[in-house]
Amino acid sequence: MKKQKLQNLNQIHAKEEKDFQPTTLDQIWGDDGLGLYSTLNEEEYLESLSEMNTTDLQRHAIKVGVVPDHKVETTKKRLLSAFRTHISAYRKPSSISQKPKSISKEIKNILSEGR
Repeated sequence: MKKQKLQNLNQIHAKEEKDFQPTTLDQIWGDDGLGLYSTLNEEEYLESLSEMNTTDLQRHAIKVGVVPDHKVETTKKRLLSAFRTHISAYRKPSSISQKPKSISKEIKNILSEGR
């Protein structure tokens, strides 16, 4: 087997998906998920959390249904976890229909032997 150069290798992961399939009736009716958090971008959300003072952070936590803690970092971790859960509901990749592969006559004969 010939070694491939690092420049020629490709890495593929699920985050490249652009089209997402709706998972709730609200999404079918046009809900884009921006109502609760005002963004679906994690970096933007982290930036807005860092700009909030303790009172604003606790108020936001109560608004989104997260129990605030007296430690700011714990509250931020809980909020980030809830945000990621919220995003995952809006980011289900659309299913790709695959055409069935044609099976050779030899394979069909082998599979029919079990009858």
